[in-house]
Amino acid sequence: MDLRSLRYFIAVAEERHIGRAANRLHMTQPPLSRAVRQLEDELGVLLFERTPRGVTLTPAGEVLYGETGALLGRVDGVRRRVAAAAGTATLAVGTLADAAEQVGGRLVSLFRACYPHVHVSIHESDLGDPTAGLRAGLVDVAITRTPFDDTGISMHVLRSVPVGVVMRGGDPLAAHASVSSTDLAGRRWVRLPEGADPAWTAYWTGSGDNDNDASPVMRTIQECLQAVLWNGTSALAPIDQSMPDGLVVVPLSDRPPSDLVVAWPRTARSPVVRGFIQVAKNGWHT
Repeated sequence: MDLRSLRYFIAVAEERHIGRAANRLHMTQPPLSRAVRQLEDELGVLLFERTPRGVTLTPAGEVLYGETGALLGRVDGVRRRVAAAAGTATLAVGTLADAAEQVGGRLVSLFRACYPHVHVSIHESDLGDPTAGLRAGLVDVAITRTPFDDTGISMHVLRSVPVGVVMRGGDPLAAHASVSSTDLAGRRWVRLPEGADPAWTAYWTGSGDNDNDASPVMRTIQECLQAVLWNGTSALAPIDQSMPDGLVVVPLSDRPPSDLVVAWPRTARSPVVRGFIQVAKNGWHT
C-alpha cells in the first residue's frame, strides 16, 4: 500500500461517493475507481459496498479507515518535524499565464498535500521568455509551452495541444474546419518581443518573420487576443485557449502541436524540485 492510494481511500470513505471524492482530489472518476479496486485487490477484501447513491464502508473498510487516519496523521507529523529541523523550504515556479491556468487547479492541491511546509513563489513570464525564468535563473522549475531552446533544460510533456489561428468570427476563413499556412499568406501578424527565443518566435508567429516593424509587439496572450479582436491582426494559440466573445480558433493543419511541459535545469538536485516534477507527472495523468 502506498500513501497516495491510502489518501484516495480516505477521500472516498469521507465523501461516500466516487464522484465527489474525485472532485475533492482534482482528478477524474475512472482512475480513482481503479485505485480503489487495486487497493481492494492488494488487501484481498472489499472496502466499500457500492449502491446507486454512492458507497458505504464495509467492516473491513471501517478498520482500514481508522488505521489509515492515524497513519497519515503520523506521516504528516514526521514531515512537519523534518521540515522544522531543516528550516523553511522554498520553491520558485515559473509560468506562462495560460499554462498556469491549465495546470494550477490540478497541481496546487496535490503539491500542497505532499509538501505543506514548502513556501511556493510564482514568477509569471511574458511571451519574451518561454522558459518562464529558468534560463535567467529566476525560478527552480517551470510550467510552460514548447518549442524553445532546451540547452541545459530537462522537460516532461504533460500534454500535446494542436494550435490554430485566432480570427474574428466574421473572417472568411472562420468557418473552415482547418487552414494551412498557404491560406494565411499576406496576413498581418503579431510580433513577439525583441530577443525572444528564435524557435519560439518562428513557431508562434504566422510567417516566422518577427522583423515586420508594422506589426504590434505583444507581451501577453491577452494582448494578442485583443489585437485580433480590435485590429484584425492575426495570432496563433493552442486550440483549447479560452477565447473572448467574437473570436474563434481555426486549427492550423501544417503546424505540429505545442507541448505543455514541466521544465527544470538539468543540474537540479533539490528534493523539492524533484517532488514537484513527480507531482506534475502523476497529477496530469490522474
